[in-house]
Amino acid sequence: MTTLRSLMTSVAVASMLGGLSLPAYAQAIDVAIIGEPDTLDPMVSTKDVVSTVTQHFYETLFTFNGSWEVVPLLAAEMPEIADDGKTYTIPIREGVTFHDGSTMDAHDVVDSLKRWTEVATRGRGVADKIDSITALDDYTVEIKMNEAYSPLLSLLAFSNSAAAVYPQENLGETIAEVIGTGPYKLGEHRPDQYIQVVRFDDYASRTEPSDGASGERKLLLDEIRFIPVPDPNTRLEGLLSGQYDFAEGLETQAYDRLAGSDVAEPMLLEPFGWPVFAFNHKAGLMADESIRLAVQAALAPEDMLYAAFGDEKFFQVDGALYPEGYFWRNEAGLEFYNEANPERAAEYLEAADYDGTPLRILTSHQYEFHFKMAEVAKVYLEAAGFTVDMQVVDWATLGERRNVPDLWDIYITHSPFLPEPALTSMYAPTSRLGWENEAKDAVLDAFTTETEPEKRLELFTKLQALLFEQAAFYKVGNFNALLGKSKKLEGVEETPWPFFWNASVAE
Repeated sequence: MTTLRSLMTSVAVASMLGGLSLPAYAQAIDVAIIGEPDTLDPMVSTKDVVSTVTQHFYETLFTFNGSWEVVPLLAAEMPEIADDGKTYTIPIREGVTFHDGSTMDAHDVVDSLKRWTEVATRGRGVADKIDSITALDDYTVEIKMNEAYSPLLSLLAFSNSAAAVYPQENLGETIAEVIGTGPYKLGEHRPDQYIQVVRFDDYASRTEPSDGASGERKLLLDEIRFIPVPDPNTRLEGLLSGQYDFAEGLETQAYDRLAGSDVAEPMLLEPFGWPVFAFNHKAGLMADESIRLAVQAALAPEDMLYAAFGDEKFFQVDGALYPEGYFWRNEAGLEFYNEANPERAAEYLEAADYDGTPLRILTSHQYEFHFKMAEVAKVYLEAAGFTVDMQVVDWATLGERRNVPDLWDIYITHSPFLPEPALTSMYAPTSRLGWENEAKDAVLDAFTTETEPEKRLELFTKLQALLFEQAAFYKVGNFNALLGKSKKLEGVEETPWPFFWNASVAE
């Protein structure tokens, strides 16, 4: 039965979308996201906005529970791993149905994983370590490695550049239709207006208790509308007015307004992640290590973080790749962090015979804190002697340009703190950055083949030291992320990639 609230919501959204009419559902929410996803194929993107939307209709063999441990999702159980760490035998769940009515089996999984190794950033990063992916029978998959690779299960569990499972018939260089096994299926997509997903009544949920993204996925909402809203103030005002039920990527100054609202409330993820200046090692100015070292020496992270977040409640000036309390925390290379030394930077520029060629920095207003950091960075870089070309574009355009090495020198992005360092693709020579170095590659290879935790920490400490010595990229610091939700919206986990199975709207 259609409720008054859902009818009013549909009318409001239709009005906002220029008179378009959407069907009303008894349990429906509107989610304001930072912009239009440039794809609904999660394999080919590392963007958070893509992961947030697509995880509702695509699933992976494994996922993470609330403690960031890898647990089964489409796999029936955890794999049997050979003593040498090179063979994974993975049982596949029976009775799982795709949105087109077909039944998932091991052959769908095998072909999906093979595509992942060809088109996904993280899949390509591990492809040379995989000898074969085969179906032993209709519900058993075998992955044979040519060397032990400790992060494999974490990679297969990640919803970002995801090893998602598609119907075998739908696979190709591009995906013709959005067909997955997830709790929701694509209803209607009008780019830059909305992505409507509706409950998949034949969804085959796991039965374990819900824990993070793992366990039972309850379909309490009939419909979710993801609405691209590039301006953070518009996202905030829509949330406070009741137009949206959830909003991501809010600016920190919105916290007090949300805390004092009768309609909405803040969700603060602390610590959330790290802003990063990604350096182009493949082409242009930043392919020169001396230029990268000059940028590293010039930047003033404390000023950048203050400009971006305005209050120490929302950030920490910290160059280590993991914050306090994480197993991977170490202090290697921190003498190169927070130098804010234009004279030192100028020495590196002189050594590089810098000729004034503009340093191209890609950023976007859709993540306003990226733009604010870029503005401060520009001042410090110019003081060191750089000519800076700030290129402010929408997030979708940034995503396109960063794939073409000739078009940029630095782009600004961010990442949550991930449970496995190897999930951060920037370390790999196959990433957009192209950080390729004999010493680093040897340490990275040793890190990913080692299985003993303390030895892995020693190797990760060496990797962090090399990051600073070679100025591979620049971690600005730690930040806390602000999201907001309606006080009537229940059952939403505090997670970097919010999902809405298990969520409901109180009447």
